[in-house]
Amino acid sequence: MNRIEYIESNIAELRYKLKTHKLYENLKHVDDIKVFMENHVFAVWDFMSLIKALQKNLTCVDVPWTPNENRLAGRLVNEIVLAEESDVDLNGEPKSHFDLYLESMIQIGASTKKIEDFISEIKNSKSYTESVKKININPIVKEFMDFTFNIIDSNKNHVIASVFTFGREDLIPDMFVEIVKKLSVNDEIKADNLIYYLERHIEIDADEHGPMALKMIEELCGKDDEKWKEAEVASKKGLEMRIKLWDYIETKIS
Repeated sequence: MNRIEYIESNIAELRYKLKTHKLYENLKHVDDIKVFMENHVFAVWDFMSLIKALQKNLTCVDVPWTPNENRLAGRLVNEIVLAEESDVDLNGEPKSHFDLYLESMIQIGASTKKIEDFISEIKNSKSYTESVKKININPIVKEFMDFTFNIIDSNKNHVIASVFTFGREDLIPDMFVEIVKKLSVNDEIKADNLIYYLERHIEIDADEHGPMALKMIEELCGKDDEKWKEAEVASKKGLEMRIKLWDYIETKIS
């Protein structure tokens, strides 16, 4: 068993808990989907912050430019950013996955006010810490994002990459896609944007970004036992924080 397989084995139970979470059983009506999305959108946003932190650390985004020492990791992170930040929508227009999610929320009638207020604060202050104080979000949602930014602030690329890789949006199972499709068929909601987002994200994560991210972790940890241990601990904590967020959303729905 190699190092990646060892981590995957040790987090398998947590990933199973997420994929079989009772939250999904309670997504029965359009209002349930709205509640889910209005809270989950903050996880979609900070997911982008994780990958951009890696791009900042592993490539050169400064001017004047200098060569990058992390050649393989730099290439991998740039390829991931390309799709996450500049994918295409149903009409073939360039969109980030975050923008696709916002459009999906608007289409089904979910409120985007809190996340848009938050983004406005971020643009003005350039500070996560200051911006999150100014919006009215549940402490559990804030705790989830606080964890993400503590990971980013650690400046440990192997730790950031591990949380990014093992706490990905592919943890949303096919079951969720089928629930949305079922509601859509019954004309309860128009959700073609949401279905496209989910299927696109799951497809890219499984076929492209997942394998790339695992290679990146191997490159960043190398033969350093301490780094591999830190990667495992961070991955577990990331999954535990996602379960806590799912627990909160399930409570809101039920």
